[in-house]
Amino acid sequence: MHLGHALSALLNHDMAEAAHGRLLLRIEDIDQTRCTPEFEAGILRDLDWLGMDWESPARRQSEHFAEYQAALHALIERGLVYPAFLTRGEVKARVAAYEAAGASWPRDPDGTPHYPANDRDRPEEEWREILASGRKHAWRLDMRKALDLIGELLFWTETGDGRSGEIAAEPEVWGDVILSRSDAPSSYHLSVVVDDALQGVSHVVRGFDLFYATSVHRLLQVLLDLPQPLYHHHRLILDASGRKLSKSEGDSGLGELRARGLSGADIRRLVGL
Repeated sequence: MHLGHALSALLNHDMAEAAHGRLLLRIEDIDQTRCTPEFEAGILRDLDWLGMDWESPARRQSEHFAEYQAALHALIERGLVYPAFLTRGEVKARVAAYEAAGASWPRDPDGTPHYPANDRDRPEEEWREILASGRKHAWRLDMRKALDLIGELLFWTETGDGRSGEIAAEPEVWGDVILSRSDAPSSYHLSVVVDDALQGVSHVVRGFDLFYATSVHRLLQVLLDLPQPLYHHHRLILDASGRKLSKSEGDSGLGELRARGLSGADIRRLVGL
C-alpha cells in the first residue's frame, strides 16, 4: 500500500465509524497472475499498522467466481453481451490504421480505444460456431443494446470531493466494456456491483480515478436489478509532478515509511486527515 491507498482506507474507516456502520475489506484478486498471498499479507499488515479494524472475514473475489458467472450468464441469456475475439494487438492495429487515414477513433475516459463493432455485429449462429472451435474470447457488454433496453437516463448520488448531488451517468463513453476474459472469469466492473449487492454495501468510498467508471456500474446495477449504493469519490494523493501515485512505481510505500519510524498517526497527517 502507498499513501493514496492509506487515504482511501482511513476515509472508509472514519465514515463507517461516524455512521455506526460496518467496515468491509474486500480482496479484489480476480487477476490471479498478479495477485499473490505475499501482496495480500502486506495489505493486511499495513491496514493493521494504520489501526484499522474491519468485519471478518474479508471477501476474497477469487472465491466467488461462480456468483459473477451467474450474473454474466443472466446477461448472455438476454442477448446483452457478445463474445469478442480480437486480441489487443489486433485492436491496436485496426485503430492505428484508422487514425493513420486522418480519422479519430473513440476512446473511453481512461484513453483506451473503444472495441471495434465487428464481433458485436456478427450473427449469433456465426459466433456460436467460433465459440465451439475453442477460440479464446472475452465477453463484452453490448452498450448500444443495453441502453436501448433501459431507455432512460441514469443517475447516481455523489457526496465526494468537488462534486456532489445527483450525477448523470454516461456509460456510453466507455464503449462495449469487458465483463469477462479468457484469463479471468470476471471483470472489475461486474465483480464490484455483484459484491456490493451481496454484501449489503450502502456507501462506496473510493478515489476520484474511478468516478467515471460509476456510470458503467449504475448501468449494470439496473440491468441486473441490484440496489444502488451512495458514492463518495475522494481526492487523490499526487506526487511532486502531479502524477497519481502508482503501485508499480513503489511511490510512498507504507512499508518504507514504517521502516523510517513513522506512525499511523503520522500517515493521517501526511494524507491531510
